Amino acid sequence: MTSTTNQSTLLREDSDGVATLTMNRPPARNSLSREMLDRLLHEFDVIATDKTVRVVIIAATGPAFCAGHDMKQLRANPEEAYYKSLFALSSRLMKEIVDLPKPVIAQVHAIATAAGCQLVASCDLAVAARSAAFATPGVNIGLFCSTPLVALTRNVGRKRAMEMLLTGDAIDAETAAEFGLINRVVADDRLAAETLELATQIAEKSPLAIAIGKRAFYSQIDLEVGEAYDVAAEAMARNMLAHDAEEGIDAFLEKRAPRWEGR
Repeated sequence: MTSTTNQSTLLREDSDGVATLTMNRPPARNSLSREMLDRLLHEFDVIATDKTVRVVIIAATGPAFCAGHDMKQLRANPEEAYYKSLFALSSRLMKEIVDLPKPVIAQVHAIATAAGCQLVASCDLAVAARSAAFATPGVNIGLFCSTPLVALTRNVGRKRAMEMLLTGDAIDAETAAEFGLINRVVADDRLAAETLELATQIAEKSPLAIAIGKRAFYSQIDLEVGEAYDVAAEAMARNMLAHDAEEGIDAFLEKRAPRWEGR
């Protein structure tokens, strides 16, 4: 079943457990205006409790995936209170992607810069077209990419992240994969198909197991190893008590396909 909601800045299409959110501001290179941030946050809030959605894809239309924050909007509102509220809103979006109990995949074509690169780094997975490129170029206009570096440095090693941040130079998709910023590089004309294939593969798994696992992954990632194992062991025990784990193990032993109930 497919449903489509058409908004001026954001499109949503649902099909077979996968919700695709497509940023739709081509003339503004899909920059993260306040309106775009509000629309994305609204959709994530809805998706969080929508049991029909198991995986989310973030895509975009036009000549860029996302050019970061809307510079025209920022310059039109030169007030500290405005800046603080906007960057807090942006940070909330990035955290909500991490906290969402469903995997989020960035489907990246063309360029992803500054907060656009941050958006890619905040997603659980990222698939990029071979022609895609990534940069944190704020330093070139006197505005260091301080909020993008939070997600960037949690994906890319320190030296590589600092080089991107200090030079503002773009890296190509192959380099981004080597750095760990993205998972896969695919042919441009296969981007949507291969991203959907990956999303569909994940959507076939137990949604409860995925939710427990995603939470455990991010909860333990920055902990000391002993504390990390405590978090992981608790997650495993909780998962083992779930119906889906019983069903999955029984299905494995009986050599049949599992029937997930999400509990």
